[in-house]
Amino acid sequence: MRQTPPLTAILALPLLLLFLLPSSSHAHNITQILGQHPEFSTFNHYLTITHLASEINRRLTITVLAVDNAAMASLLSKHLSVYTIKNVLSLHVLVDYFGSKKLHQITNGTALTATMFQATGAAPGSSGYVNITDLKAGKVGFGTEDNGGKLNAVYVKSVKEIPYNVSILQISQVLTSAEAEAPTPGPSQLNLTAILSKQGCKAFADLLTASGADKTFEENIDGGLTVFCPTDTIINGFMPKYKNLTAPQKVSLLLYHGIPVYQSIQTLKSSNGIMNTLATDGANKYDFTVQNDGEELTLKTKVITAKVTGTLKDQEPLVVYKIDKVLLPRELFKVAAKAAKEAAAAAPEADAPEGDDVSTQTADSNGASGLDGGRLIMLILSFCMGLLLL
Repeated sequence: MRQTPPLTAILALPLLLLFLLPSSSHAHNITQILGQHPEFSTFNHYLTITHLASEINRRLTITVLAVDNAAMASLLSKHLSVYTIKNVLSLHVLVDYFGSKKLHQITNGTALTATMFQATGAAPGSSGYVNITDLKAGKVGFGTEDNGGKLNAVYVKSVKEIPYNVSILQISQVLTSAEAEAPTPGPSQLNLTAILSKQGCKAFADLLTASGADKTFEENIDGGLTVFCPTDTIINGFMPKYKNLTAPQKVSLLLYHGIPVYQSIQTLKSSNGIMNTLATDGANKYDFTVQNDGEELTLKTKVITAKVTGTLKDQEPLVVYKIDKVLLPRELFKVAAKAAKEAAAAAPEADAPEGDDVSTQTADSNGASGLDGGRLIMLILSFCMGLLLL
C-alpha cells in the first residue's frame, strides 16, 4: 500500500524551493540606471570620473538629485576643477530616501537632510545640508543650507525609484553653494610603481618601468584605476614565457592587468561580468570575466583563471589587488592554447606541466573540484521528490 508522504516533507519542499530561488539584492548601479536616459549623460559622466558613482552604489539608502545636460553645462561654464565639481555634485546625493510621494508628505512641509558632501566631513558647519520644502501648486523646492534660504531648484520628475533603497529624482537646476564651489586641492600624487615595489610586487613594477607601460598606468590614476598584480614569485616563474614576447606584446600583457576605473572589492563582487582593460583597443578586446563564488573572487580569461588573494592598496582613486597567476589574454596566447590541447590529446599519460600553462587551467576548470550550483540544486530536488514518493 502506497504510504502518504509525511506532512513535514510536503511543507519543506516549497520552503526549500524558495531558498533556492535567486534572492533579491539591494545592489543598484547608478551608472547603468542613468545610462538609459541620454538627457543625464553629462551628469552621469561626472559621477563616474569623480568616483561618486562607486560611493552611491555602495550605500544601502540614497537619493540622487539628477540634473540634465543643459543644467550641467551651466555648472561646467564656471571652469571648476574636477575635485570642486565632486563637492558640488556631492550636494546632489542625499543620504536618505526621498521618493516622489514622500516629497509631498514632509512633516511641517519642510525638511533639512544631510548630503554626501556633509557625510564625508568636507563640508564646514552645516553647509552640506539641503533644504527640501513642499511649495504651493504641487511644487517642491530644493536649496542648500548656506544659500541664504533660497530654493533655487524645483522637483521635475521621478527618474527611477527602488523603494527605501535608491531614488533618482530630476531637479531643474544645479544646487549652488559657496562652500562646495570653493577651490579644492587635488589628492597627493600616488606613485604606482613605488607602491607596488613596497607591497611584494617589485618584479611586476620593474616590468612596467622597463616596458614603458608604467606611464599608461600613471595617466589613468586620477580618473580611477584598478590594478591586478602577480607577486614576485609568480612573475619570476613566468619570465621564460615573457621573454618570448615582442616589445608591443609585453606592453599589451602588462596593460591587461589594469582596469581604467576604480573598482572596490564590494563593487567587483556585485558586478560580475566582462571587464575591459587598459589593453582594450577596438577589435583587440583584451577583456576578462570577473566572477565570485562566496568570498572567492576570480578573473577568468579564455586561457587561464586567477584568484584575487588580497588587497595591497585601496586609496580611491587607486586600488591594487594581489593575484595568484599572471593573466594570459587570448589575443596573445590563443596559439599556445591550441598547442597545449593538441599535446594533451597526443600524450594523455604525460605529466601535467607546472605553472600557468593552459593544460593546468583546463584541469582546474573541468576537474572534480566539487559540485557546482546546478548539480547541487538537482541533488536536493531529487532528494525532496524521493521523500514525497515514500
